[in-house]
Amino acid sequence: MLELFPATAAVTEGELAIGGVKTTDLADEFGTPLVVYCEQTLVDAARAYRAIAPDALVVYGVKAFPNLALLGLFAGEGIGADVSTLGELTYATRAGIPGDRIIVHGNNKSDEELRAAAEARVRYVVLDALDEIDRAAEAGVSCVLVRVTPGIEADTHEAIRTAHHGSKFGLPPEQALEAIAAAQQAGLDVAGLHVHIGSQLLETEAVLAGVDRLASFSATARTQLGWTPAVVDLGGGLGVRHVHEELPPRIDEFVSALIGRLEREWSHHELPLPKLVFEPGRSLVGSAGTTLYRVGAVKQASETTTYVAVDGGMSDNPRPQLYGARHSALLANRAEEPASGAYVVCGKHCESGDVLIQGIRLPEPRRGDILAVPATGGYTLGMGSNYNAVPRPAAVLVRKGEARLIRRRETIEDLLALEDDGRH
Repeated sequence: MLELFPATAAVTEGELAIGGVKTTDLADEFGTPLVVYCEQTLVDAARAYRAIAPDALVVYGVKAFPNLALLGLFAGEGIGADVSTLGELTYATRAGIPGDRIIVHGNNKSDEELRAAAEARVRYVVLDALDEIDRAAEAGVSCVLVRVTPGIEADTHEAIRTAHHGSKFGLPPEQALEAIAAAQQAGLDVAGLHVHIGSQLLETEAVLAGVDRLASFSATARTQLGWTPAVVDLGGGLGVRHVHEELPPRIDEFVSALIGRLEREWSHHELPLPKLVFEPGRSLVGSAGTTLYRVGAVKQASETTTYVAVDGGMSDNPRPQLYGARHSALLANRAEEPASGAYVVCGKHCESGDVLIQGIRLPEPRRGDILAVPATGGYTLGMGSNYNAVPRPAAVLVRKGEARLIRRRETIEDLLALEDDGRH
């Protein structure tokens, strides 16, 4: 079971510990739900990307979890930021990430976002629509990439495929050629191309096919426009292991496969090798995060279903509802006890679909137990909501027996501060 948890996870005196801190102590000190990030696991992932691609620009996909402490940690490892909104750009600059390590995305960038990108002197703005070209030039943007949609159906949930025919992201090949020419005419430096196949990828077939098509497109651009990409941004998308059945490639395997295929295809088309960019998100933070919940009601609803209700749910992890995502779990305070049966872990929200885990085998749960759900560091708290007026959880960073609060728990007063009841 521990193989799903962060690198420093261990069972100490029958209890789960992460980063040298017992999870029961973390729950008592910081409350629950609580997202616990293991610093060592974060650093290991960042260094794995830098080691396998030392000459590439590696940028963290901030949408996975926007957080100043994590951005600062990654900056110290030479990792930049991939942002897609003004808010994410502000997080990156506040964390001290220099503009030349920031890439700005977005399928519907506002004029304000384009101006902010120009003012921050970001490395690249990724053009995602034809009508963005003149607006980017007017905003003062100088250097751009063009996002190509190669028509690849990635083997992942349809909601997180991003390069299929008809995707809302990027431009089909013919429009991408038009965008390159128009951007050059508008005075923009068209440095290269961007492609992103999808998210939570557990194999390399789709991304390698994307490289093949990008090489063919680059050869066509050379023939028709006399232009070849000096930069190729291969996006991110590498998945993490949430349950035992999921077996994603290691970071080094994934990246080396991409680099090898690109070198082969670029050589085949006699294209000059470009500088590479990678945009990992989930694979940097996903496995580093563990969510701690406190067990409340345990209810036998039928002969075959017993619910274990926890003090969070879809407001701090909407992935099971959005993507049918699967998770595993461990009773952190009784980590060595054998399982006694299968249970359904549900949240506290007013939805029958607020189910985190179906059929997880656990020791018989009791009110007050601490349930630890691994691999929840990406696209959980970052996609959280205040449904049912529930404040969002805190997050801590653990390292060598110490815990540091990196995001405080919201309060009901925080929610009410946004309201105007019209009585004044």
